[in-house]
Amino acid sequence: MLIALWLPLFGFGQENISKDLRAKIKAIQETPKFSLKDTSYINLLNDLAKEFRYYNPDSAFTISKNALKLSERANYKSGEILSLIEIGMHYSDNGNSKKAIENYRKALKIAKSIHNHKLIIRVQNGLAGEYAYMGDYAEALNIYLLALEKAHTVNDKLMLSILSENIAGLYLSQKDFESALEWYQKIITINEEIGDPIVMAETKSNLASLYKDMQNYDLAMFNINKSIRIFEKHDKLDWLAYSYQVKGDVYLKQSKYTWAVYWYEQCKLLHKKIDDDRAMIDLLNGMSKAQLGKQNDSLSKIYALEGYAISKKIKALEGQKECSKTLYEIEKRSGNYDEALTFHEIYQDLSEILSKGEAQKSLSMLKTKMDYEKQKEDLIASNKQELAKQQGYINAALLILAVFMITTFLVYRSTKIQKKLNKELKSKRDTLKKRETELRDMNETKDKLFSIIGHDLRGPVGALQGLLKLFKNGEIEETEFMKFMPKLSDDIDHISFTLNNLLSWGQSQMNGTVTRPALVALENLVSENINLLNEIAENKSIKLISKVQENTLAWSDSNQIDIVIRNLISNALKFTPKNGMVTIEAQEQNDCWIVSIRDTGVGMQKEIQEKIFSSNSNITTYGTNNEKGTGLGLSLCKEMVENNGGKIWLDSIPRKGSTFYFSVPKSTKKYNKAG
Repeated sequence: MLIALWLPLFGFGQENISKDLRAKIKAIQETPKFSLKDTSYINLLNDLAKEFRYYNPDSAFTISKNALKLSERANYKSGEILSLIEIGMHYSDNGNSKKAIENYRKALKIAKSIHNHKLIIRVQNGLAGEYAYMGDYAEALNIYLLALEKAHTVNDKLMLSILSENIAGLYLSQKDFESALEWYQKIITINEEIGDPIVMAETKSNLASLYKDMQNYDLAMFNINKSIRIFEKHDKLDWLAYSYQVKGDVYLKQSKYTWAVYWYEQCKLLHKKIDDDRAMIDLLNGMSKAQLGKQNDSLSKIYALEGYAISKKIKALEGQKECSKTLYEIEKRSGNYDEALTFHEIYQDLSEILSKGEAQKSLSMLKTKMDYEKQKEDLIASNKQELAKQQGYINAALLILAVFMITTFLVYRSTKIQKKLNKELKSKRDTLKKRETELRDMNETKDKLFSIIGHDLRGPVGALQGLLKLFKNGEIEETEFMKFMPKLSDDIDHISFTLNNLLSWGQSQMNGTVTRPALVALENLVSENINLLNEIAENKSIKLISKVQENTLAWSDSNQIDIVIRNLISNALKFTPKNGMVTIEAQEQNDCWIVSIRDTGVGMQKEIQEKIFSSNSNITTYGTNNEKGTGLGLSLCKEMVENNGGKIWLDSIPRKGSTFYFSVPKSTKKYNKAG
């Protein structure tokens, strides 16, 4: 039902007003997943209501009420606030201040609950404006100042400009031109920072009205003409109408009635397109006075009566007073003394009411201003007191610092000799620590060597020795002895492999490994190690496959990379069950080769992966056929790969297999020349 309600609205108003907004609303409605709770849709409705305010207020009111309902259903608080602001403005434009304030206060409560400072400022601006319309200038000024402080806090420059201009308007209504001009000086500075020509034009049109009341007609005309050019260029009809009216007022003040009527008529033409009763009252009263000045009493009376009727409708006392004064002058000049007396009495009554109110307003505004200034002075005094206290702390700190510096100097002199002695002592202590570390490392190396010898070599050697002794003593026959040959062969291979790793590792730990890079064909190293380890693979029915292409040339130490490849293939065979597969590949990448040894073995847990390359870790496990290992292979591989300028890493999934990778530099022309 709500969607259908909006569709007729797309034909309202001028073609150039809200066209883009209506197109966006229609586009959202036609999307397949359109929802009435869409916050973008609700925002567009509120924007459309805002645009319609002076062109079709009834439609604007209907749109705002429906936007409020949708916001409440969607629990969209910002949407509720914006809808309540527009509803409050509608009641304000119709002279229903009670309803306007009620809606503004609801909006303010919601804005504070969600801590939306920008919306709080907007609501406070509307609320203060309503109190100004009611004549409660003190409350209006108080709320404006609160909003102004918050706008400073969030650095909302546009609202700083709007609020300052509204405060200037309060002082202007009290004929306090000096205070109003002070505020306008601040406003112009803010507008220059904003850099929006329309915002600047709005300020200049209000400034022109101020200069008009100050009877500085040249400055008034200068500012209003600049504003009119901007509003005409950007098609800002509501502000253009106001500017035409101000220009007419300037001519009226100078008794140039023909020109005043001309600009009032221009303004009236625009009011056929916009709906702003408050602005219409001022326009009609101005037109009435201009026609009276031209001796067109009958036409003057029509305008004055129309302005008086609108003033009564929206309870605008100032408008009623000014229109009744004009009507009194018309009737008096026409000889209708009874009518003239009636309007004169109305004028007198309203003047008395308003003059009492004006005196009270002036006093209240003065009190509010004084309170605000006193708060600022108190804040400044408090800041000065705090600064004085901080200065005292700084002075005390400086004194302490001076004492500290003197003490430090004395201590420095007394410790200079001591430092010289300590330096020598420290040097000796560092040398001792270094030797202690070297000794500890040597002991650790020795312990590890003995552990490996005792654990991985003594067992197979002892078994071989025992078997040979039995055979020598004739306790077993030759046929029985030959049955042990495969086992003896495996043990000898294991002893040989372990000794090779052990010697390489021991040399690197004790004397430092010397790396001699040269041109290496990786496919040859892989092929040689496959031939060397092929018997082990066949015993476990494991396919050992090389996918390394020819001319895979690296620049590295051939012996070291050979040990790396042999260890990684041996490990892959060790942890791959029967009928598995081990694949060796080499991929070219930038300036290096990435060699991978992939198996279909048992894989390993994450915690083992994290420790497996550590030089202090002696992780050794049995293979799928109870093959033994030294626990040195991978730490040795890591060291040798890094010595050759590469890196080593792995990917492993338990029960799926492991892939070990290492990188070696590619052979280049530069390397070939060096070789």
